[in-house]
Parts: sequence; structure tokens; C-alpha cells
Amino acid sequence: MSKIYKGIQNDVALVNGVPLNPRNDLVNHSPTGFSWGYGGSGPAQLALAILADYYNDEFALDHYQRFKWKKIAGLQKGADWMITGKEIEDSFRCDQVGLKC
Repeated sequence: MSKIYKGIQNDVALVNGVPLNPRNDLVNHSPTGFSWGYGGSGPAQLALAILADYYNDEFALDHYQRFKWKKIAGLQKGADWMITGKEIEDSFRCDQVGLKC
């Protein structure tokens, strides 16, 4: 089953309908939770949590800041959003071939 990540207006993130683990054990950027739509600590925590859930801890630690800027910072602040596993994979595939996606 493919994973679907969703954010709802009050800065709650879900993976397949279940609350996403913030993974503050890896890096504690935002003990108050997730956020999106800018480049701060809440979006960094969200990017880290998504990549750790989708790939693994090591991948997440190596790539979450870039993913934050590529996907999370560009989401509309305060609005609902959805990112599929395919979108995550595609964002890194584009990096590997030197494309801007």
C-alpha cells in the first residue's frame, strides 16, 4: 500500500490517516509540533518525520532540509495538503538526474 501524507489546518500531519510520529528523537527542531508554508523549525520537523517514515532514519537525516525547501516550505500556510509516496520518490529522482521538479 502506498503512503499518503496529509496536513490539516491546525498543523496536524497524518500518514494513511494515523498521526505522523514527529521523530523528535532524531532531531528536535520543533517540540511544539509541525508546520508548513515557510522555512522554519516546524517545517523542518515535518520534513524529517515524513522522510523517516517513508524511507528510514539515515535517509531522513541526510535529506530532510532539502526536502523541506523543495516540498514543505512551498505548501500554503494554514491550508490542507497531501503528498503521496510517489511525489516523494519523484522529488528525489529529479535530483538524481539534475532536473528541477
